[in-house]
Order: sequence, then C-alpha cells, then structure tokens
Amino acid sequence: MFKKNKNNIRIGELETPHGIIKTPFFMPIATKGAVKTISTRDLESLGAQILLSNTYHLMLRPGEELIKQAGGLHKFMNWNKPILTDSGGYQVFSLCKMRELDSEGVAFQSPIDGAKHLLTPERAIQIQLDLGSDIVMVLDECTPYPCEKDYAEKSLELTTDWAKRCKKYFDENNDKGTNPRAKLFGIVQGSVYPDLRKKSLEQLLEIGFDGYAVGGFSVGEPREKTYEILKDLMPLMPDDKPRYFMGAGQPEEIVQYVKLGFDMFDCVLPTRNARHGTLYVWAGDDLDKDFYKKIIITNEQYREDFEPIDSNCTCEACQNYSKAYLRHLFMAEEPLAHRLATLHNLRFYLDLMAKLRK
Repeated sequence: MFKKNKNNIRIGELETPHGIIKTPFFMPIATKGAVKTISTRDLESLGAQILLSNTYHLMLRPGEELIKQAGGLHKFMNWNKPILTDSGGYQVFSLCKMRELDSEGVAFQSPIDGAKHLLTPERAIQIQLDLGSDIVMVLDECTPYPCEKDYAEKSLELTTDWAKRCKKYFDENNDKGTNPRAKLFGIVQGSVYPDLRKKSLEQLLEIGFDGYAVGGFSVGEPREKTYEILKDLMPLMPDDKPRYFMGAGQPEEIVQYVKLGFDMFDCVLPTRNARHGTLYVWAGDDLDKDFYKKIIITNEQYREDFEPIDSNCTCEACQNYSKAYLRHLFMAEEPLAHRLATLHNLRFYLDLMAKLRK
C-alpha cells in the first residue's frame, strides 16, 4: 500500500467505500456538513479527495437520525467522495462548560438548547455509522497542555478502555450501518510523555485498527517537543496502515510531519485564515526552505494592486480577480470575499500535498 517516492516520502493509496485517496492528503473541514462559504461542487473542482465532518455538531443539529433518513451524510451534503468523522469527544471537552466524565462516557449539556446528552464509546460509533462515514474515529479524551503525568496516565487508561469498546461495537454493528465497509481508526494519546505515547500505541496495536491517528498535539505544546516525541514514536507504527496526524497545521508543519511518515492531515487554518483575510502565497518550490508567505489582503498596500494574489495559482480568485478587488470585497464586507479567499487557501494546501506526493 505504501512506498517511498524519490524524496523519501511515504506515498500510497487508501481504499475507502467512496473511492481511493492518494496519500499524503489534506482534509478540508466540513464541520456541520459544509466547508464554510463554499459548495461541494467547489471542492470537487479544487480536487479535494476527502472531507472531515464533525460528529458532535451533526449529532446536535440536525441530528444523526435525520441524516440517516436522508440516506447518510454523503447524500445529505451531495458529496460522493470519502468522509472522515471525528468521534465528537474533543468538542465535548473543549466546547461544553457543563460536562462530567467517567468510565461510562461523557455527560454534557448542549450549548444549543440545554438538552442533556451522554456520549459513550458505543454511541459515538453508532452516530458515525448512521452518518455513513468512510473513516470512523474512536472516542478518546484529548488531554490539555500542560497536563500532569498522573492525570495523563489515568486518561490513557480510560482512552484505551474506550478504544476497546469502540472496536467491539464497530465489529458487531458495522455491517448494519449506512456505509457497511467503513474503516475504524484508533487514536494515540499520552500528552507530552514519550513513555505514555508508546504505551498507548502498543495497546492500540494489540486491539487492532484499520489505521492509527495521533491526537492531543497542537494544543499549545512547543512544536519542538512534538517533533521529538514523534521521531521516537513513528518507527513503532505499522508500515502497512495509514497514519493520521490530527489537527496540523501550518504548511511547514505538514511538510515536517509528512517527512516523519504521516499520511493524513486536517486543520481549520486555511479556511479560518481565509475568512480573516490571511492568504497563503507560494514563494518557491523548495519545501525545505521558506516556500510560502502569508499576506493580509486588507492591508492598505493592496488597495491599488491589480495583480492576482498568486500568478502561479489556478484557483478561481487568482484566475479572475486582483488583490485590489479582493481587498475591496473584504473592506465592503461582501460575502464573496470569504468564498474567494477560502478557495485560494484550500487550493494552496491541496497543491502542497500534490507537491509532496511527486
């Protein structure tokens, strides 16, 4: 499945019920069943191979039952390519002020209507099966940073127990889901403690999953610490299974993680930055150097700049409009500004992955 290209980077193909994905790849974030400001037709034209949707948000609104009634998330949002869904756990921990965590699961109160919910490992899997995900993620606890080792160790015990329950429920119910050939990924936790990270991976390998994600990074820890831990962890990961770094990141981070051996990435940065007028522009082809820069399109210097954002970019914004026009749209608070900027930044990220695959 995986081999090394001329640049010593892992490349391969990940087969899913909704198509084959060439690795390494980046997943645009379709949090509530949509990538903010653009359509699934836009995403197809950009060449996006897979989207990531958010179990927590879709569970609360419109609800997994309605999406199941529609024939699954693919039909509901008119996207015929693969979808990965997270378990919803991270959002419960980060967004819900009123929550209680124990061995059974996470009890929380919806910030939308105040309704009480219990998210167990079994329910997290069932929701994703109802959504029809191609890649289902186990329920885990993402520890904060900084985190005392005692807490990280107890959290790891809980996460491993939940992973076992997720695997059991998935194996017993996957063939009854909307997408019966879905894959299940485990998530390595352990905060910034190398021994806990290795212990987590060993426990997940014993359970057995279709792929292995690394979570709990990009939460405020020094980037150098992350690299140091991953350099020791990556040789222990199986060569024949996909490796997913959750929540990365800046373009140079993705390059480094690809070189370490990761295959899959997601991050809100390209779309969020786009809506705030921060755009990525190529500065060179050598990915080992400063290969891009960021521009703030609302700056005064672009008021009379009638050149495209990036003359080497093939996105709709660069092919049809100038920096001056895009700046005008932002200053005038025209919604088109967000759409064009989002198309541009996603084009940049997807082009970066294509360059890495060469």
